[in-house]
Amino acid sequence: MRNSKLKTQNSKLSEEEVRHVAKLAKLSLTSQEVKRFQKQLSGVLDYVDVLKKLDTKDIEPTSQVTGLENVFRSDEPGPSLQPEEVLKNAKEKNDGLFLVKAIFKNET
Repeated sequence: MRNSKLKTQNSKLSEEEVRHVAKLAKLSLTSQEVKRFQKQLSGVLDYVDVLKKLDTKDIEPTSQVTGLENVFRSDEPGPSLQPEEVLKNAKEKNDGLFLVKAIFKNET
């Protein structure tokens, strides 16, 4: 934490906990990275502890603050391409469909 006034008790994560989080995120970390993220993630948890102490009983729940509403255009059907036009540049096709290499292994 840069602001020492915000520092609370150190909720330091263990290296094992950091490795577990990395595993869940499918990340491979070096021992240096584990130490760096241990410090950074512990700092985040310390700051969450600071935020937990704030009195928010008179604050309305907020999901967004800009006042913007849905900015997407309405979904209206329009003209579409013919299948032959869509498939004309396909590297491989089969029975009117794109033919692509399988990406999942058969795990039976």
